[in-house]
Amino acid sequence: MKATWVSTSSSHLPRRTFLRGAGVSLGLPLLECMTPSFLRAAGAEPPQRMLIVANNLGVLPKSFFPGSAGRDYELSPYLSLLADVRQEFTVFSGLSHPGVTGGHSTDNCFLTAARGAFKSGFRNSISLDQFAAEKLGQVTRFPTLNLGVNIDKGNRSLSWTRDGVLLPAEDSAPKLFERMFIQGDLASVERQLHKLESRGSILDTLLDETRRFGGTLASEDRARLDQYVTSVREVEERLQISRAWEQRPKPAAPRPAPPEIQDKKLMFEKFDLMLSTAQLAFESDSTRIVTLMVDAFFTPVFMLNEQASTTESYHGLSHHGQAEAKVKQLEDTDRRQMTLFGKVLREMAAKKEGGQRLLDRTMVLYGSNMGDANIHDNTNLPILLAGGGFRHGQHLAFRRDNNTPLCNLFVSMLQRMGVETDSFASGTGRVTGLEPV
Repeated sequence: MKATWVSTSSSHLPRRTFLRGAGVSLGLPLLECMTPSFLRAAGAEPPQRMLIVANNLGVLPKSFFPGSAGRDYELSPYLSLLADVRQEFTVFSGLSHPGVTGGHSTDNCFLTAARGAFKSGFRNSISLDQFAAEKLGQVTRFPTLNLGVNIDKGNRSLSWTRDGVLLPAEDSAPKLFERMFIQGDLASVERQLHKLESRGSILDTLLDETRRFGGTLASEDRARLDQYVTSVREVEERLQISRAWEQRPKPAAPRPAPPEIQDKKLMFEKFDLMLSTAQLAFESDSTRIVTLMVDAFFTPVFMLNEQASTTESYHGLSHHGQAEAKVKQLEDTDRRQMTLFGKVLREMAAKKEGGQRLLDRTMVLYGSNMGDANIHDNTNLPILLAGGGFRHGQHLAFRRDNNTPLCNLFVSMLQRMGVETDSFASGTGRVTGLEPV
């Protein structure tokens, strides 16, 4: 896919204009005069985007789900924290992934819906974000950004390739900021280009060898080899796109680099920072798709507020057995996360892009693979979807005893992103009741 070229006529400031100093560069922000004249005349629509946030231990269901359905539903204790933005989101009940059971091990399947998590011979499948990126092509510097909070990088991720390979999450806000905004000097760019060229050379060799080897194979093996060659070609195309992006200046950072927070006890501060940096990624159009896993399972004793910490790890609290002290700590934890979710909605609603609110062009999904972590239940998942130009302000309640596939909601989101598909994983079509404005 060809990238838009910015004119460099005298009446037009090149997008390549950037500030230099101390061996690094910062690009200027995207100004009106940098927009190609043909795009300004056409009044091009801002793109659709998607932010997916998941906590792999979920929330306390009794405090999350409303007792009634429809547009006049009564806000639950948790959702009352979002009362001022209730028209910006839809709450769902009765959604899950059919056949995806196994308690905590299902966190890696939240965006894949692959059955049999961690059973013998299990192999994951492509995640929603990667599926969307494949269909849309690389129109931004990063096709997707996969982030984490307190994440066990080698074992957990929301993002998985078509071959079921885990894509490690970035859990450092400063490193993510640097990737998005800090341009290395010429030598650094040349080194990165050399790495990309080396990878391309390896792929060329692989293709030569497979062509030579393929002539000796039976038809079934040749078909498998052809599939492999197709995958190599796709990687080759992505490398070519990466080379092109590597030679373009990065956008300007609208604010200073964020601090590094390494202490896992500061879970909420890390969560807030990652949400804020994800929003920056959208504002700078560094990507259109962001995933963020809060790895509660891997979170030790953590700070509830400035004065108090939890009495045990997040996982330990989740198996509360109705113990009053544990339930109270979980309620405080869930409330703080709902507050942060509300904060990002308000901030996106306040940002304008092409005359529209950033929130109206960004779907923000919050959910979990756990319906009730206390009993390892993977049904009736807590799901909120905000923004994206949908008609919100409702509780869509599906059957609690025979859940609707969560992937039906994923299909609706994919279509809103511009992906032409009627299915994804276990989905049977779009989710009913969720319509664009």
